[in-house]
Amino acid sequence: MAILIRLTRLTETSLIVHWFTQDQGLIKTVAKGARRPKSPFVGKLDLFFGGEITVVRARRGELHLLREVAIGEWRDGLRRHYSSTLLAAYFGQLLELAVEPEHPAPELYGLLKRALDHVAAAAASLRALRHFESELARLLGVAHPERPAESSLLDALGPLPATRRALLEQLSAPESFRLSKPPNPC
Repeated sequence: MAILIRLTRLTETSLIVHWFTQDQGLIKTVAKGARRPKSPFVGKLDLFFGGEITVVRARRGELHLLREVAIGEWRDGLRRHYSSTLLAAYFGQLLELAVEPEHPAPELYGLLKRALDHVAAAAASLRALRHFESELARLLGVAHPERPAESSLLDALGPLPATRRALLEQLSAPESFRLSKPPNPC
């Protein structure tokens, strides 16, 4: 099982896809031709989708070839509100800071899956953010009973993702003022 946590454009037609997997931890793949209209990946590569993947391991390096994808979890609820999408992205960014590539961490995969499923069903909240951070700190063995989880994570991982500040602003605002779409930069 794998959850797509980041997409990056590689060429005009190909993507680099970051997955958090149950058995192999964080892996990076190339989806050749994924941006072509008739690609077998059309509709299968989107943030936070989950399912089975088939990968051809690279002989050297950490960028493997993505061969097949079978999506079983779309998590549409994460796309309804900007704050939900932002929180889900923050979860993925934190895990990328915490885990070495290709190092199995099934307990962290389980945490990510539960967190994404919760936010998809119930929307983003400060409680969900703080729960994820405290569980991550606990699972990494850096939790301290007298300190907030974010302090423990900051000490262990270095600076937390910049999206955290925007997320705190979003989630602290009254619900009537929360954005359902990203802010317009103009």
